[in-house]
Amino acid sequence: MPGTAGPELKASPDHKDWIYTVGEPVTFEISVTHDNMPLDGAEIYWSIGPEKMEPFKTGITVTKQGKAILECHGMDRPGFLRCWARASVNGEKLQTHTTAAYDPYEIEPTTTLPDDFMDYWKPKIEAQKRVPLNAVFEKQEDQCTPRVDVYHISYSCGTEDRKEYTSKFYGMLAVPKGKGPYPALLQVPGAGIRPYKANTYWAEHGVIHLTVGIHGIPVNLPENVYNNLYGGALSAYWRSNLDRKDDYYYHRVFLGCVRAVEFLAQYEKYDGKTMGIEGGSQGGALSIITAALEPRILFCSSAFPAMCDHTGYLYNRAGGWPHLFEKNYIYDCTLQNIENSKYYDVVNFARFLNIPLLMGLGFNDTVCPPTSMFSAFNVINSPKKMSIHKEYGHEYIPEFESISRNWLAEKLSGHGSDVSQ
Repeated sequence: MPGTAGPELKASPDHKDWIYTVGEPVTFEISVTHDNMPLDGAEIYWSIGPEKMEPFKTGITVTKQGKAILECHGMDRPGFLRCWARASVNGEKLQTHTTAAYDPYEIEPTTTLPDDFMDYWKPKIEAQKRVPLNAVFEKQEDQCTPRVDVYHISYSCGTEDRKEYTSKFYGMLAVPKGKGPYPALLQVPGAGIRPYKANTYWAEHGVIHLTVGIHGIPVNLPENVYNNLYGGALSAYWRSNLDRKDDYYYHRVFLGCVRAVEFLAQYEKYDGKTMGIEGGSQGGALSIITAALEPRILFCSSAFPAMCDHTGYLYNRAGGWPHLFEKNYIYDCTLQNIENSKYYDVVNFARFLNIPLLMGLGFNDTVCPPTSMFSAFNVINSPKKMSIHKEYGHEYIPEFESISRNWLAEKLSGHGSDVSQ
């Protein structure tokens, strides 16, 4: 019937900004509606506890005037308190959650910085510079526009002392058709295995834009190729070889992302001075990591970054994706793996960041827990800005996309681009 709506379950804390101080009680309000009208007598199954941890409070409450009110003593340390709610209305199963933040800017990481952290990474980056770039450009006529040329590109990455592991990175390059020179923007990818198209928006406005993949295969193949790899050889790639520090999957990935900066720096139309980086989730992590390792990156936009504070689970709180030490993967909790994880933790790269950073996140993120993301954000000493979109989970955030685009445009403007227009 036109104008009707199905059942809906919503939840929220009682503070408008969802932020509390340690020790402050919180009241969660759960509402149930059907056809946009409050629904009485609905049974709400609920639980409350620190995100990703076992709840310390559970129960069943029946709605009155369409609402259930849940009172809780809050948290005794900085972090995020999550309320889950389930209900069944006319046979339709509903689930929702909401999250209260407790002094999020006081959250400290659990991971520690190895004494040789940069001494480990810097020689590998220097060794990679001695490997020829061997850049290859393949024009993609179907993606070109009157103002932009698009290329499928590749370049060599790896280190001189381990030539047997030297491999390729692939990506999509969008370049303004003018003479230049132009600033550049590097986009690093979220988790998964997929094809990529060029981002022509930035190139239309006078910015060289490179989107890279991380898996050493072309990024313009049929979809089924990536699906087969995701279900086969590259299944759970994020856990591969964690027990061997030099062979962990992300070892090659980090070096390949740094190498992308080298690729752009050598490109003939690059202005030689202005380069930024952006990414979300895994890409949010890689953006911070690359910026910490490559001084030619001048600004960084990171959306809900993964790989922050891996060891959180060992201290009875949430760690970042890919949840290396979560209870379901307890077999990975060896001393060697824990120590190795510190060399691949965004928190430890963030300590070395010395450029402006914009980070965006949602309090309801269940993939990259906000506890882990604030662990990284709070150790950054360079100019930084946090953009909070509290209702959002691990998903595209339109508001942050607009904020990030404007922020990046401001950084890029004045260096040959008209992106701010």
